[in-house]
Amino acid sequence: MAGLADSGSNPDVDLLYDINGLAKAAPTWFDHVMEFVGEFGLLFALVGLLVWCWWGVRRRGGEDAAPAVAGLVWAPLAAGIAVLVNVPIRGFVERRRPFLDHEGLEVLVDGKDDFSFVSDHATLCMALAVGLFLVNRRLGIVGLVLGLLGGFIRVYMGVHYPTDVVGGLALGTAVALLLSPVAMALLTPLMRAVERSPRGGWLVSARRKVERRVAPGGSRSGAPGAEQRDLAA
Repeated sequence: MAGLADSGSNPDVDLLYDINGLAKAAPTWFDHVMEFVGEFGLLFALVGLLVWCWWGVRRRGGEDAAPAVAGLVWAPLAAGIAVLVNVPIRGFVERRRPFLDHEGLEVLVDGKDDFSFVSDHATLCMALAVGLFLVNRRLGIVGLVLGLLGGFIRVYMGVHYPTDVVGGLALGTAVALLLSPVAMALLTPLMRAVERSPRGGWLVSARRKVERRVAPGGSRSGAPGAEQRDLAA
């Protein structure tokens, strides 16, 4: 299926030139910013949103803390699985990078000599964003916008066709959504066990840590009998 990347006039290539043409018209410093954002910045931002969401979940605690943390753990796992699924897809399609088949593109990053379809970056970003959206709608919408922006920037950089990005967005979404029920069924009991553990409970709920430190009667856990009361609680 290498013919998928053949030259010729088609909407995919036309849109590639239109979007990449913005890079030609932009100042050099702006292209450097877009290169960093497209390669690393958006992934860091999405991971930051996941950490921010986790921090808020553990501070609130409650019965919903373990399922929420399980969902946040699933997001990067989904991204990793989606990239693994993409390995045979890339090998099957064998679509070359656009700058290898089309002249006049402004390529902002060197060393891209692997296949183009599906975009790993778009896949990663969307899997992380969808995983976050399943836990927190508000932050998830921000993540989805970042994921779409990341796909746009990959075309802007001249390293992907628009359809590479669309395929990546679809793959990341499909893996995060379709495997979510199985993942949550496995991860939620695990997170509840972590929440109950003396050493790891703080990872799921900050309130669990407070409850262990202060006994129900108000005395600290160092007081006689406090440990037994904590366990009974």
